Amino acid sequence: MASDRRARIVEQGGQTVTTRLNPYLGFRDNARQAMEFYQSVFGGELTLSSFGDFHASEDPAEADKIMHGQLETTSGYTIMGADTPNQMPYNPGDTYSVSLSGDDEAELRGYWDKLVDGGTVTVPLEKAPWGDTFGMLTDKFGVAWLVNIAGEQPA
Repeated sequence: MASDRRARIVEQGGQTVTTRLNPYLGFRDNARQAMEFYQSVFGGELTLSSFGDFHASEDPAEADKIMHGQLETTSGYTIMGADTPNQMPYNPGDTYSVSLSGDDEAELRGYWDKLVDGGTVTVPLEKAPWGDTFGMLTDKFGVAWLVNIAGEQPA
């Protein structure tokens, strides 16, 4: 992800926090409209990236679909969302996951290793087209998780 979308360091009770946990919402072909709606409700800065921006789909019909949307609210919370690719199932009501993101690789890989125990890897934790390390898994309780470790960002 671009440097302006990297996990921000937040001071909480005198402690530096570099990893965050937030909801990640899935949509079918209307992520842009949904994320713009949430921005109108909660305010804040909205960043949208399409599959075409990162050449992340070979299906031309997906070029303008949202691969990643992120709303940073003025209240300090984050909502992320994306369009579900055409080849993946989409079941309204099952369209959420929990996102762990930041730049502390050891911490995030440790969470990954613990969460995947008894679970299923859906996308291996490896280098992604946007330069970060990214993976997806479903834990042993059926909860979907996304893990994004910020890569080196260009100066």
